[in-house]
Amino acid sequence: MTADSKNTITVDATISLKGIVKAIFQDTIHVQIGGKVITLPIASDKLLKSEN
Repeated sequence: MTADSKNTITVDATISLKGIVKAIFQDTIHVQIGGKVITLPIASDKLLKSEN
């Protein structure tokens, strides 16, 4: 591979994470997974629906 070559990596995947919802604001949801609290944007109400 040369330094001039351009490679495009495209990722389109769905992941499922289980955690404890700590807070929900107008456009973000805060979820505790393990020992960390992560913030996720709420792009659609599908994010808030359980698909079990």
